[in-house]
Amino acid sequence: MKLAGLKSVENAHDESVWAATWVPATETRSALLLTGSLDETVRLWRSDELVLERTNTGHCLGVASVAAHPSGLIAASASLDSFVRVFDVDTNATIATLEAPPSEVWQLRFNPQGSTLAVAGGGSASIKLWDTATWDLVATLPIPRLEGPKPSDKSGSKKFVLSVAWSPDGKRLACGSMDGTISIFDVARSKFLHHLEGHFMPVRSLVYSPIEPRLLFTGSDDMHVHMYDADGKSLVGAMSGHESWVLSVDVSPDGAALATGSSDRTVRLWDISMRAAVQTISNHTDQVWGVAFRPPGGSGVRTGRLASVSDDKSISLYDYS
Repeated sequence: MKLAGLKSVENAHDESVWAATWVPATETRSALLLTGSLDETVRLWRSDELVLERTNTGHCLGVASVAAHPSGLIAASASLDSFVRVFDVDTNATIATLEAPPSEVWQLRFNPQGSTLAVAGGGSASIKLWDTATWDLVATLPIPRLEGPKPSDKSGSKKFVLSVAWSPDGKRLACGSMDGTISIFDVARSKFLHHLEGHFMPVRSLVYSPIEPRLLFTGSDDMHVHMYDADGKSLVGAMSGHESWVLSVDVSPDGAALATGSSDRTVRLWDISMRAAVQTISNHTDQVWGVAFRPPGGSGVRTGRLASVSDDKSISLYDYS
């Protein structure tokens, strides 16, 4: 796989762009790129030409995370104002507003079945699960402390939860914390299973392979990308090459490649079987907060797409085949 630059939009937002995800295609339209920014807005872009479709307002502080429902019909945005806004993708009508205490809404992700929204709970040291039929809070999964303090742990400090990811079958949740630990949960039983260790700085992004359901990829401020057997509790690969924090990771729909964004201003493409970086793209001029592969599906889609977003206010789009 090789990425080819397709299009970049400078000043796509008025401030830093912090988050990006793809809204899956529906019967009536192709996939859309969804971005969230420090400028308090969420924007929807047409996936091939990066033409702005709509700007959504409604938050009063920066948007830290965005998520799309697998149906492609609804999406959610999480802001530093402690609100999660759930909205209709095609009309922008507000479906639900979920409130949390300050600094308790970070990353959010819908499960593959679309029945649950998971929110990384920041200072609450937990993951919150919301039912997407009723928008009721249905579970809070607290993250236990490790046995014995880690060298990087401040004694008595609770875990601060930054990132969350669902396994492809929706049965497991992984979350990354400020202290570098990763916690795995059995969702049906609301049960903590185990920690994954190996990182020693914040884990801001993680994602499961869509092909190998036990394989989890993580990116950390320690500049490393890790591959774990999340059920077997083992580190199966470590990749290095970034010169600063790894802020975002995403895996290609075929499970063969990984993309990462970093505060070293680059996007890197990794061959998972080789455990090595095969391409470095340096078209952003500031930290790259988000990378996202377009999901498969939609009429007439022949090539893959990857998007990246940055503190430089721009969006870049790449294709691959």
